[in-house]
Amino acid sequence: MLKDAMGGYRGTAKEISRIIRAEPENADAYCNRANALSSTGDYVGAIGDYTRALKIGLRFREAITAYGNRGIARMNVGDIYGALEDFTEIIKRKPNNTRLLYAALQSRASVKKQIGDKEGAAADLQEALMLLPDVNIKGISINRVTDL
Repeated sequence: MLKDAMGGYRGTAKEISRIIRAEPENADAYCNRANALSSTGDYVGAIGDYTRALKIGLRFREAITAYGNRGIARMNVGDIYGALEDFTEIIKRKPNNTRLLYAALQSRASVKKQIGDKEGAAADLQEALMLLPDVNIKGISINRVTDL
């Protein structure tokens, strides 16, 4: 198994499971295994590992990433309200990285649109556009945000 330049474990879920057996409170290992599981389509397993990693405790940036990845996995299994909670948690934590905040707002807008909250979706898209005004959100211009 490899460790990347950032200290994260890279390998299959099975390989990372060995680290977890040896270090059951290693939140980073759970997060890395969740990434491996998600990449193979095991979203339920990934959600469990992201949840465990968040419960054990991750550094701020890793927690933001785990919430985002778990939100995506939850969307993939149809847990729309769980995804909404995860994207909202990122926004509440106000990451300094504008692109992360932008992605969370865009993802939450997508979820809100799916549950019929068009006004909430429009507000999130408007806020995202204010963060990165030169970025085109799926063909929606600032003038069309209210037309969702």
